[in-house]
Amino acid sequence: MKKDAKPGVREWLVLLALMLVWGSSFILIKKGLVTFDNFEVGALRVAISFLFLLPFAVLRLKKLNIKNFWLFIIAGVLGNALPAFLFAKAQTGMDSYMAGILNSLTPLFTLIVGVALFGRKTLARNIFGVFIGLIGAVGLLSVAGDGNFVLNFEYASFVVIATLCYALQMNFIKSYLTNYDPITIASLAFIFIGIPSLVYLLSGTDFLYKMNNVPGSWESLGYIALLGIFGTAIAIIANFWLIKRSSALFASSVTYLMPLVSIGWGIIDGEPFFLHYIIWIVAILIGVYMANKPPNNKKIKS
Repeated sequence: MKKDAKPGVREWLVLLALMLVWGSSFILIKKGLVTFDNFEVGALRVAISFLFLLPFAVLRLKKLNIKNFWLFIIAGVLGNALPAFLFAKAQTGMDSYMAGILNSLTPLFTLIVGVALFGRKTLARNIFGVFIGLIGAVGLLSVAGDGNFVLNFEYASFVVIATLCYALQMNFIKSYLTNYDPITIASLAFIFIGIPSLVYLLSGTDFLYKMNNVPGSWESLGYIALLGIFGTAIAIIANFWLIKRSSALFASSVTYLMPLVSIGWGIIDGEPFFLHYIIWIVAILIGVYMANKPPNNKKIKS
């Protein structure tokens, strides 16, 4: 098993970029749901990402060993197809900021899955850091949402399942696909899930009818296109790069930082910023640092 490496400056910069992109994803899903139902939003997100990555996939498909194609199917289904549909379904019955809170379970599940199923080792301070970051994310989103913690467990379960899928995919890629470059992993993962999604979208939904008859459909499509290209295809490549260069836990830590972007959008939109927000922001940053701090000695555990 390839050992995890300590993240450097480039890794942290990519993590911050993902924070900005993925922190805006929930509002894009919300805008898409104005016109399309959750199945259409999920299928559109996957299909647009597939079409964007298709030229890269074509160049790499002929070099793929047929015995390894199932690895990319598993990676695509776990981390791309299922979450796309699950998050769209969840946001039909819960606020986007609450989906952001539950999305912060990803590092916790990544740690648990890595230790339980993939034989990874960790330190007590890493575990402590995961919980500190989770508390900070929940606290920040709680005060930003005026303490409104009304939770619909039926819809919350979809986000919880999606975060578990992310955790499984990140550990799976770290264990089985690090010999491939990030563009190859992303493009080939989507080619196996993108074609079924595109067929379903065009033949099993009202997508074409809505595009021709429903006002605002092109605007909603534009938001989902942004989500599919930047928030999914390009962001997935960056995330796979992080997993390969550092660890699955480090890559998943972006979900703790995403609420900072949500708060930032709120400030830009005229919402107030209170000083006690800083307490929770500091907790998030401390948690991310501790969760990814390697042992003091030079040997990094995997």
